[in-house]
Formats: sequence, structure tokens, C-alpha cells
Amino acid sequence: MEVRPGYKQTEVGVIPQEWDCVAVQMLADENIIEKPLDGNHGNIHPKSSDFLDYGIPFVMANNIVDGRVDLLGCKFITKERASKLQKGFSIAGDVLLTHKGTVGNTAIVPELNVDFIMLTPQVTYYRVRDEKRLNNGFLRQYFGSQPFQSLFKSLAGGGTRAYLGIMKQLALPVIKPPIDEQLAIATALGDVDALLNGLDRLIAKKRDLKQAAMQHLLTGEIRLPGFHGEWEVKPLGDLAEIVSGGTPRTTEPAYWNGSIRWCTPTDITGGAGKYLKETERTISQLGLKNSGASLLPAGALLLCSRATIGEVKIATEEICTNQGFKSLVCPPGLSNEFLYYKLLTMKQQMLSCAFGSTFLEISKRNLAALEVNTPPALEQAAIAAVLSDMDTELAALEARRHKTRALKQAMMQELLTGKTRLITSEASNA
Repeated sequence: MEVRPGYKQTEVGVIPQEWDCVAVQMLADENIIEKPLDGNHGNIHPKSSDFLDYGIPFVMANNIVDGRVDLLGCKFITKERASKLQKGFSIAGDVLLTHKGTVGNTAIVPELNVDFIMLTPQVTYYRVRDEKRLNNGFLRQYFGSQPFQSLFKSLAGGGTRAYLGIMKQLALPVIKPPIDEQLAIATALGDVDALLNGLDRLIAKKRDLKQAAMQHLLTGEIRLPGFHGEWEVKPLGDLAEIVSGGTPRTTEPAYWNGSIRWCTPTDITGGAGKYLKETERTISQLGLKNSGASLLPAGALLLCSRATIGEVKIATEEICTNQGFKSLVCPPGLSNEFLYYKLLTMKQQMLSCAFGSTFLEISKRNLAALEVNTPPALEQAAIAAVLSDMDTELAALEARRHKTRALKQAMMQELLTGKTRLITSEASNA
């Protein structure tokens, strides 16, 4: 591919001519960064008996999530135990990069209420020594860029054994624009990260509020204004018709690719929201006839009863399911949306009466025996409406987060390749 004037080709793509692209080893040799280090291997690595509920955070690869270090969800060791370790002492401002098993996750260590954190051998820290030549925020964004991630993961290999040790990391390329341009890029991308973090916190808060509302409203602990009186307790089998799924015994081509949606657990677990609008496969009338399954009406509750027990969605049109389902068809007077939310709170009850060795399954009989307390139809509809509004609000926030993430990816592609310059070369050299 021809490189346009003013740009040059590097291991991580085309960048402006005046930007440097140097190996990690050179950054260490020039005292721009300290030599990268990870945690202790072998016998000196902390044992499970060393871990506590508080103390010095011991950060593993799975504690680096969405560009942040999860210091609340990690394990801890005592300061005395940490002092016996030889390396892996990471401080605020260090850029972390996971290099074993889960590879390529990156974050900056935030301000700490302890002197340091300890790293597992899965995580490397990069510590900037000369802030006039390299900005840690820029380095973290560069580590998260698609060109670097592709190179890193290809060198590390794939699967659960993916690994790129310190010696090989020293040969990794790092692009290095002038420092004022690094700062401008880091600030722009950091602002988007702050927006994403704010959306994550808001979504988590809204989810917690919804869980609390479900707990209170679906049990009658709190009643919506205007409603009173006792709720009825009935077996689930007395409330709704429970319909088992089925599967054709052969893969006869005439049975498939027809006009009827064919639902499997993958269709249920693979998407967000409470409605099932699409399925991966369809079945023909002949296939349905030979499957032992029934054609379910729109509005049926598609409840997984095998392996992923308790996952549920509402069908938006006629559909049939495989044998991994016990679907529910609601009669007049029973809100399918109310029952949908009610079933979400009953997963543990379903699991407690499931059976099986290879995978768990709940029988039609055991499912039908589960007791459900329900209010009159008008209160069912009112409760479902409140929870649906919460779902709508969450979906809007999640869509906004998705768009913001896409925006950040586009910005990274532009800014970390120099296609879009926040500071001109003349201004950088002034």
C-alpha cells in the first residue's frame, strides 16, 4: 500500500513522519520508562491461604476490566506478606498490561489508599520516568489501540495459553508523538473514557434500582398507589399452560429453512431485552409435525428448562422450541409481562428442584408445582408497566454506551495513527 507524503510505515501501521516508533527496550535504555516488571512466579507467588478480605490489593488479569483496575473485586494480602515478594510492586500512575491467559487488557493504576498494589505474573506494569517525553495516559490509550492489540495478541498466541513474557515485551513497538500531542490525544480519549465510566456507573445504579423494585413490587411488599387486597398463591401449572419443546429425529432438509421460527437456548441467551424477535434457524411445517413440538402463539414465555435453567424471553410471533424449553402460554387475566418478571426472580427455586448429571433440567411436573403469588389483573399490568419503563430506560442508556464506545474506537483510529491531528507539527515544534 502506498504511503502518502508526510507519513511512514511501521509495525503498527502508518504514522506521521515526525512521530517516533521505538521498542520498549529503547524507552527503558533512555530512562523514559523503568524496565517493565510483572509479579512473582513459582514458590514465592502467594498461596490461596495468604489471601484476605482486606490489605494490599493483589491484582490479577481479571481485575483489569473496561480500562479500569477493579480494586474492590480483587484479593488481598498482608503488607508483611507483600514485603517478602521480590517484584510486582505497582504504584499509582503505572500502566498495566495483561500478558498471560487473558492478554491485552490495559489500565492505569488509580490513586491508592495504600502505598502500592501487588501484581500477579499475569500482569506487567509500565512506569513512566520521564514525563516530558512520554505521557502515561497516552501509553495506556496506545496499548488499547487496535493495531497494538492485534500485534500483541498475534505474538502471544491464542486460547487459554496465550502468553507474552517480559523479554518479548521489550521488543514491542511504541509510537511516540511529540509530548504536547501525546497530552492532547490522551486528554481527548480520556474525556470519552470518563463519559463511558459515568454511563457504566449510571447503568449499574439503574440496574440496582430495578432489582429493588422487582423485589418489592413482585412480592407485594410495596403496593402501587390505588391497589390493595390479598394476592393469590397458586401452582404455576394452574396459572399458565406449560408446553414442552421437541426436535425432529433427523436432519432431513425438508424439515428446515421453512417459515416457522425455531428457538434454541442460544437464541435466548445470546441477546439482550425481554423480547425474542429473531432466531438463528427456522423449521418447516413438516419439520414441526415431526418434532413433537407445538406451535406457540405470540406472547408465549420461552423458558429454558435445561442447562441454562430460568433464562426466559417473550415471543413476538408464532414460534416453536427445541426440547430445552418448557414454555408458558398465559390465559386471559394473567399478564405475560408480569409473569416474565416473576419468573426472573424464581431461577433459584427452579435450580433447587432440577436434576441431572451431565446437565441440570427441571421437569414439567416440578415446574408446574412451583408456587406463584399474583395480584389481580389490573395490578399485574401496572407492575409490569413500571418494570417495563425501567427496562426501556436501561436499554436507552446501554444504546448510548454502545454508540459512545463506537465513537471512541473511531477516535482512536484517527488520533493514534495521526490521520487527524489535534496539534500541527509546526505547533509541536514551536
